[in-house]
Amino acid sequence: MDFLIFQSPYLMIQALIDGIILGSIFALIAYGMALVWGVMNIINITQGELVILGGYVAFGLYKIGIHPLYGLIASPAVLFVVGWCLYYIVVNRVVEKDLFISILATFGLSIMIQQLMNIFFGADVQVAEASLGTSFLFDYNVTIPNIKIVAFVVSIISAGIIVLFMKLSKMGQAIRATAQNARAAKILGINTNHVYAITFGLNAAICGVAGAIVSMTFTLHPYIGLPYTIRSFMIVIVAGLGNLPAVIVSGVGLGVAEQYADFLFGTIFRLAFVFSLLVVILIWRSFRLSKKREYLK
Repeated sequence: MDFLIFQSPYLMIQALIDGIILGSIFALIAYGMALVWGVMNIINITQGELVILGGYVAFGLYKIGIHPLYGLIASPAVLFVVGWCLYYIVVNRVVEKDLFISILATFGLSIMIQQLMNIFFGADVQVAEASLGTSFLFDYNVTIPNIKIVAFVVSIISAGIIVLFMKLSKMGQAIRATAQNARAAKILGINTNHVYAITFGLNAAICGVAGAIVSMTFTLHPYIGLPYTIRSFMIVIVAGLGNLPAVIVSGVGLGVAEQYADFLFGTIFRLAFVFSLLVVILIWRSFRLSKKREYLK
């Protein structure tokens, strides 16, 4: 097979730049999943749906004549409230329960959110046009929409804000203490139920930022949340919980790999590549765990 990408260095550079930008968004979403998983021991299957819902908030602003960039403020604010409400309505009932129960509960939530988005926004593919123009590199051989540059910068800034919040704020310290030992945190007077609510709301707000970015850089549809959930799960499995640098590296690595797969195999096989990579990662993870058990014996 004659792969054009290997014959043109500009195509390789284009795929690399697009992959890094895409990976930064994946890393941001995955960090939210890692936060909920590490603090609450819940695998949040609604992660992708929360991203798309955040995107629809930005798209709603666009439809009423407000620039979708304002969605970078409105989406996390709205999604924080949504996450807070979802916690007290559903999620708090499965905290400290079996992990499989949390998967079923959040899977049910994801289906509900999908159907609500379909009812209110329709099943058509939507895009919030940012209209920020395009930058050209290497004598117009490499093109970068300016909104993608904004997306990359926003992802980096958001990650920095999260790190500062977790390290410097009292709530961030309470979240970290609860993640290490919830029972000890209760003894020290920390309201762990409130911490869980804030954590789930914070994760939803992170998804809101990512969703606003997605609405302007890619496309929205009520039923495309699952691939974002799967990508987040893959990144967390590889990077581990509470390790932001590893999440960033894994997210960018996935983004670059996905872009190269897009160039090599075509867009039609892009999701097939992601699902195949998930299988490989799960097999690798299972092999590592089995080797660890043998070592402990």
